[in-house]
Amino acid sequence: MAKTQLGARVDEDVAELAKKRAADLGLSIGDYLARLVQDDASGLRARAVEAAARFLAEHQAVFDNAEGTQQTARGARAA
Repeated sequence: MAKTQLGARVDEDVAELAKKRAADLGLSIGDYLARLVQDDASGLRARAVEAAARFLAEHQAVFDNAEGTQQTARGARAA
């Protein structure tokens, strides 16, 4: 295993592949790794937003019912 400038240990093959890919993109190895992390974080964020949207869509009736109950209860107390 090779030791990188960041202190992480990676296989020689993986390090070489990353260097070649970075060179193909015209990036330094550090910039290439930063791009990978940013892309991964963006993907995670997108999946989380999609999951939240699915959850809300699947449970909208429950939210609507709870909201309707709260409004009715408030009105009953005021009367």
